[in-house]
Amino acid sequence: MKTSQYATKILQELERVVNLIEDDKAEQFVEHILRAKKVFVAGAGRSGLMARAFAMRMMQMGFDSYVVGETVTPNLEKDDVLILGTGSGETKSLVIMAEKAKSLDASIAVATIFPESTIGQLADVSIKLPAQPKTGEGSGYTSIQPMGALFEQSLLVFYDAVILRLMENQGLDSDTMFSRHANLE
Repeated sequence: MKTSQYATKILQELERVVNLIEDDKAEQFVEHILRAKKVFVAGAGRSGLMARAFAMRMMQMGFDSYVVGETVTPNLEKDDVLILGTGSGETKSLVIMAEKAKSLDASIAVATIFPESTIGQLADVSIKLPAQPKTGEGSGYTSIQPMGALFEQSLLVFYDAVILRLMENQGLDSDTMFSRHANLE
């Protein structure tokens, strides 16, 4: 198969996942962000990279957004939301974060393949991204891509869709956001 044909297959897989996202859950996800005083994001591995991109866009919109683990990340409080991206919903470090957030009465939102997972059960809102997990087992979904690539791509697409919904809600456009873009690059 040619590279362009693989790209077409990837886009088809992404479209399938996106079409299965529950709109009401996605709106709840957006509402948790809008109600939050501060927004914290986390994920392990490539899911963590998607979370970082999401936090950057929220900062450019004027939200107080932070990546868990960075030296400038403040403390999580009751009126805050912790957003986790985790294919399995069982990543130990993220489970511990979710449990800590719950003990602090913060809100938890998760995007995962398995909403019935430990983190999914702890979350106030759980978005199911029906993709193939890293091991390729347990979800009923398959991908031509290796490991958790489809989940990670779907996570970024979902996060970008949330950004567009937040932009619409806040009356923002790219020009407004660009005024907060890094200028020391």
